[in-house]
Amino acid sequence: MNTKFNLMLLLLLITFSSSFGQKWQTLFNGKNLNNWQIKIAKHELNDNFNNTFHVKEGLLTVDYSGYTNFDEKYGHLFYARPFSYYVLEIEYRFIGQQITGGPDWAYKNSGVMLHSQPPETMLLNQDFPISIEAQFLGGDDTNIRTTSNVCTPGTTIEIHDKLFTPHCLNSTSATYRNEEWVKAHLIVLGDSLIEHVLNKEVVLSYSKPKIGGGNVLNYDPKIKKDGQELKHGFIALQSESHPIQFRTIKLLNLAKFANQPEKIEKILKTYNIK
Repeated sequence: MNTKFNLMLLLLLITFSSSFGQKWQTLFNGKNLNNWQIKIAKHELNDNFNNTFHVKEGLLTVDYSGYTNFDEKYGHLFYARPFSYYVLEIEYRFIGQQITGGPDWAYKNSGVMLHSQPPETMLLNQDFPISIEAQFLGGDDTNIRTTSNVCTPGTTIEIHDKLFTPHCLNSTSATYRNEEWVKAHLIVLGDSLIEHVLNKEVVLSYSKPKIGGGNVLNYDPKIKKDGQELKHGFIALQSESHPIQFRTIKLLNLAKFANQPEKIEKILKTYNIK
């Protein structure tokens, strides 16, 4: 009975995929960092300082075994092309201990940058790309600490149609502790809506991302055009001093449905995202 049900579900998904032309695109192949670029503060583009980003046993791993001190070497791993309308699925877990020299706030702290500036436009000593950060946080044994938050390095967002000026905003998520895997979905619809989803529940929602504000250092002023709408950009994973691993990074491209919100909703329901 289960086999028959699973076969029927598979056929329905194949039919849906054929009708809407939607398939998941794997961004991380589980073998290497092909189609990714690296930018670590104080280092040139694609200088993977001390092998910060590498693949270990099929997992995209950020670790600091080659470091003696973090020394504000904030790093970002950029996918090779930009996107605008999409769903991003990421599975991550924090592992090990924070490297010496990492700031207190960066304990079990990482994330994925959305609508980011291109990596080649970052200056040598720039700490973070101008972007919207979907922030990932891990909890300790006792304290409450939400994840899938939002931070705004060199950008602004709106919450309920009002400008949000603080740097970060917490989601309504549960706390995920120790080294457990967390699956996050990020629904990015140009500059009209961005939603953070965990376990089919929207834990944070905002809109109208723009370049502006502070919280980014050593950037090229020609790139930081305050007030410019962020309708598209690059996706980048963070290195902020605490080891982290990723096992799934895939994307559902919704660009062809940018003006068809009802079809986007059907796609999200069909793929059981929310």
